[in-house]
Order: sequence, then structure tokens, then C-alpha cells
Amino acid sequence: LQDSLKREGKTQKEISERIGCSQSAVSRHLSGKSVGRKKCGKKRCTTRRGDRTLRKIVEKDRFQTLGDLWKQWTESGVETSRATVHRRVLLNQKQQQKRLTWATEKQHWTVAQWSKVLFSDERKFCMSFGNQGARVWRKTGEKEMPKCLKSSVKNPQSVMVWGAMSAAGVGPLCFIKGRVNAASYEEILEHFMLPSAEKLYGDEDFVFQHDLAPAHSAKTTGKWLTACLN
Repeated sequence: LQDSLKREGKTQKEISERIGCSQSAVSRHLSGKSVGRKKCGKKRCTTRRGDRTLRKIVEKDRFQTLGDLWKQWTESGVETSRATVHRRVLLNQKQQQKRLTWATEKQHWTVAQWSKVLFSDERKFCMSFGNQGARVWRKTGEKEMPKCLKSSVKNPQSVMVWGAMSAAGVGPLCFIKGRVNAASYEEILEHFMLPSAEKLYGDEDFVFQHDLAPAHSAKTTGKWLTACLN
């Protein structure tokens, strides 16, 4: 992270304030003199041995819930949070770094700033046997492993819903028919996101937050948001 900030033209003082360590530590790192010294930044909350224990717990039953994994991991002697379980099992190193960068950029945001964020997402609800059926913990290339397979109901009755929420309240729900692509997502934004923002914020500025689903990150969606929100 320090190297990337340096490439962006940040000074050592700006980098130290950004990542929360001393300017001298940043200087040693950038000059290559930090070998053998204590690293700055947040200390890793689990050990490599603890991570191996978690992998063994997952491999025993690929269909356990996040809560079940967390309970067994803590019972093995690891003191950690459910969020850490999620990161260790699902996120690769690149994804973890992106999340850390995003969180670091906003670690000093005030309550007033967060209150201006309008969060949104879609969610599929299955009527037959719980939301989206059984989930499986697996890595790339493990799709056909017997331990990762489970019988299910073909084409179960379900409904897809889009919604938005913020500190100011919630917006109306949108019930979606069919798959969500860039074109249909832009219609959702026009007919549901904009009215939600007007209801919750009026003429005040706000920040629209959504994830990086293909329809959300499409170029046409980005152009639409730029044209309508700027």
C-alpha cells in the first residue's frame, strides 16, 4: 500500500497519516531499510496455524453456515470475529487488499458523512427451501467435487428484490422480473433509486453506493450515473 501511494505522488507525511504509522517507518520502508524492523499497520488477528484449522473445519462440511464455522473456529482456541471468518474463507489476497484500501480511505469519516450514503443492493428470495437454497464453501476448480454437490429443486419459485437504505430511512422496493443487466438496472435506478434519493435527501447532496456486480460496473451504467448525479 505504501508503494502504491508513493507512485500516486503522495508525500511520506501523507502516507504515514493515511495508513496510521510513523513517518520514519514509511521512510525506512520506501528506502528499503525496514528489514528486521517491526512492520507498521494493523497486526494480523490470526496465525497461519489458525487459518489451517479453519480450512480443515470447512473441508469437513462445505455446506455449514458462517455462524457454524465461526463457532467451531473459536472453540478451537482462535479469538476472532465472524467478519474475519468471511475474509479468510471467501476473499483472495487481491480482494482483501481492495477492501482494506477502501476502508482505509474512509476510516476517518464522520457520522455526518456516512449519513449521506445511500446503500443499495439486489437480493433473491426463494420460496421453496430458504433463501437461494444451500450455499457451499469452495474454491475455483472445486465445482464438481462430490463434497461440494448437493441435490436441489430445479427452478424453485423465487422473487428478486432491489432496495435502498440510508441513515435517513429506506426507499421503495422494486420487484425484478428476469435477469438484471445494464439496461434493466438503469431503469431501476431511474424509477426507484432517484425517487428514493429525493424522498430521503431532497435537494441535498448524497453518495450512491452499490457493489461491483456486472450490471452495476458496466460502462453504460457508469455513464448514466455520471450524467444523472453530477
